[in-house]
Amino acid sequence: MKINCIVFDWAGTTVDYGCFAPVAAFVRAFSDLGISLTAKEARGPMGMNKIDHIRELFCLDTISSQFKTIKSRDFAEEDVIEMNKNFEKYLFASLKDYTTPIDGVIEIVESLHSSGLKIGSTSGYTKAMMDIVAPEAATKGYSPDCWVTADGLPAGRPKPYMIYQNMINLGVESPRTIIKVGDTVADIKEGVTANVWSVGVILGSSEMGLSQDETNSLSEQDRLVKMEEVRVMMHDAGADYVIDSMQQLPQLITIINKRLENKQ
Repeated sequence: MKINCIVFDWAGTTVDYGCFAPVAAFVRAFSDLGISLTAKEARGPMGMNKIDHIRELFCLDTISSQFKTIKSRDFAEEDVIEMNKNFEKYLFASLKDYTTPIDGVIEIVESLHSSGLKIGSTSGYTKAMMDIVAPEAATKGYSPDCWVTADGLPAGRPKPYMIYQNMINLGVESPRTIIKVGDTVADIKEGVTANVWSVGVILGSSEMGLSQDETNSLSEQDRLVKMEEVRVMMHDAGADYVIDSMQQLPQLITIINKRLENKQ
């Protein structure tokens, strides 16, 4: 038994360094209602299906209290649905601009693919969103063997169904031969519930929440401190391993294969 499939997340892991496309859309959508939503708050449930993400945001004390002040009532499901429509309006208008592969991803994925590994993917985006993201990313050099959204499945992250669908699509028999790589707590939990090897990646992640330029402008000490905060968060969520960047993935695959060989 050895690793034969890698399942990647999209925004913040393989494309869109820092995962900025949904953050901007969430902030604008809530602002239209007169609600102040910070980028940090917007990132909290990142990785979940977007309408589930919005439900989680409405449940924040800071957001629910603002809503009640504005509307003189508690939020209801119809408010979640309406907010999701507004969010999608902003996201679809800008999504194409956030499909650039993160540095090193294309080369690493091509190397893994050429070595015989299957490349799957899951996302918190809907199929309609991925119908924009996947073709755009492909024109820029990144194209996994398959991508799966929660459309038509029982649930999205942190439930395991998108990974199970990858297994079906790619003909993978054992979850222990799969590594799930993602940049959010929801990604980590998705891997844990699917009983695959769950791996977090720090640089470029939504959990770190910085652009490439912002990351580069940090002093080495500040960067290491910020990275350690994310590392602890991912391990606390159940990650088997946390890597700094995608460049460390091939070496990690070797380590996991040794564990599988020794039945650890």
